[in-house]
Amino acid sequence: MAELAIIGGSGFYQPGIFNETREIKIDTPYGTVTPLIGKAGGVEVAFIPRHGKEHSLLPHQLNYRANIWALKEIGVKRIIATSAVGSLNRKYPPGSMVIIDQFLDFTKQRPFTFFEKGDAFRAHVDMTEPYCPELRERIKRAATACKIPVHSGGCYVCAEGPRYETAAEIRMFRKLGGDVVGMTGVPEVVLARELGICYAGISTVTNWAAGLSKHPLTHQEVVTVMGDNQRKLRDLILGCLTTVLEGDFNCDCGKNSEGEN
Repeated sequence: MAELAIIGGSGFYQPGIFNETREIKIDTPYGTVTPLIGKAGGVEVAFIPRHGKEHSLLPHQLNYRANIWALKEIGVKRIIATSAVGSLNRKYPPGSMVIIDQFLDFTKQRPFTFFEKGDAFRAHVDMTEPYCPELRERIKRAATACKIPVHSGGCYVCAEGPRYETAAEIRMFRKLGGDVVGMTGVPEVVLARELGICYAGISTVTNWAAGLSKHPLTHQEVVTVMGDNQRKLRDLILGCLTTVLEGDFNCDCGKNSEGEN
């Protein structure tokens, strides 16, 4: 049905680039999902607002497994996920866009895998490159073509939330090599890999992280900066549509996956 999916993070609840839209219902072993299906640039795309249409779901409440399973069910092969993040790196000020390439996982209590049986040959999925290198490269090329500045490469720290981090935690994350911090990237990227779906993340920096910011952190700040960057993010995604679907991928994302027959 749709080979490409967009997962919209905080502040990106409506893609605003679709026509001929329809909502479909997909029942999965983990719950029901209702993605939006539409066409953009002649390409059929699925869209899921990660937090719900009205941002009604907090990071620890998200049904990550149902979302990724549902996308696999409708034939999705590639996912571009957007997220709003705080910056730990002075090179990435608010308003920057980062094509992330690594993550550090500090979540604590989320269902994080599809594997519930002891099949070591399949369950021990390689995550050396968690974000599809070929998909990242195509997004980078699209950004260049659209003249949209992006940072190619960055380490995403996934915190449990829903609270913001302490200044001490941010100091630790920086020492460990983190560049940006969010609350939703994991287990989403891991689940996509388990089902053999190519996954890439575009993070929009909305604020300086705790201890780097000169004022207390608020969600309103996140929403405001994301609102200011909506057009840039939409233009980048629209520019990606043809490049991410043309030709075959030579990546290893689909090897040893739960989604194989």
